[in-house]
Amino acid sequence: MRNLITDVAGLSVGNATDLTLASGVTVLLFDEPTVASVDVRGGGPGTRETDLLAPDETVGAVHALTLSGGSAFGLDAAGGVAAALAERGIGFPVGDARVPIVPGAVLFDLLNGGDKNWGRFPPYRDLGYAAVHAAARDFPLGTVGAGTGATTVDLKGGLGSASMVAATGHVVGALVAVNACGATNFPGGPHFWAAPFEQDGEFGGLGLPNPLPPLPARPPLKGLPPGANTTIAIVATDAVLTKAQCKRLAVMAHDGYAHAIWPVHTPLDGDTIFAAATGRRPLEDPVFDLALLGDAVVRTLARACARAVFEAKPLPQQDTLPSWRQRFGR
Repeated sequence: MRNLITDVAGLSVGNATDLTLASGVTVLLFDEPTVASVDVRGGGPGTRETDLLAPDETVGAVHALTLSGGSAFGLDAAGGVAAALAERGIGFPVGDARVPIVPGAVLFDLLNGGDKNWGRFPPYRDLGYAAVHAAARDFPLGTVGAGTGATTVDLKGGLGSASMVAATGHVVGALVAVNACGATNFPGGPHFWAAPFEQDGEFGGLGLPNPLPPLPARPPLKGLPPGANTTIAIVATDAVLTKAQCKRLAVMAHDGYAHAIWPVHTPLDGDTIFAAATGRRPLEDPVFDLALLGDAVVRTLARACARAVFEAKPLPQQDTLPSWRQRFGR
């Protein structure tokens, strides 16, 4: 187990990072067309091709999922991913044509100090294309890909991932770009909200603060306009699921955000989660096993959110937020 989403068989992840831009793109590729759905809970989302993921829509599987910085400009990233897949002959068959199905979501990182003077065309299509060619089973976390320009209210955000074996025996993984309006840490300290779910000291092994501090009456929030944040994620499993079951998994997965970020799902965020099932192992019980898978994705996504911040490095630009390690050490 790599403790990455790619522990789910049939997945690879590619990152394209531009530190001058202070932004980037992450793509999750599937070895075979894969059943997926999505659930959006934030008040300011930016998404592409999410309508077709509804259980009643015709297209039954996707070829890739894209997470990107750049706000609405970053939606171009999925076009670059689709172009790279089309070159490989991958896509939904429509007669002789092949149309790659590449849903995606974006986060807002336009005010983080990077050089966004890109001229006529944003660079995200090219970054998406490059991310496909960088895809592998192993990949770095922190200030890479879609997490490059991500921040929380007081620390550098980033790209995180984690995995585990659910109580059903299925493998579950999560991939997340944390750009939250709120915080992943208790106010003013190094301890992560996700501490009860940590495995093997993956984000410092600090546990919960003792004693638990009183929470401020006013929670920490970024002073940016609505939609200028957003945490975007993908959870995946090797289970055999329908689109409707993937939808339920995506709904449950949002509790992973709630265990790792405070506050969350605000009008200032565009929080979105995709859920995908590669169909390698059937469920023994379609109801109770799905509940157990949901528990596993909640735990795994919470851990991935904490790892995103723990592994992040500061941006090279001046006057940017410090990383967790800068502020609190190892």
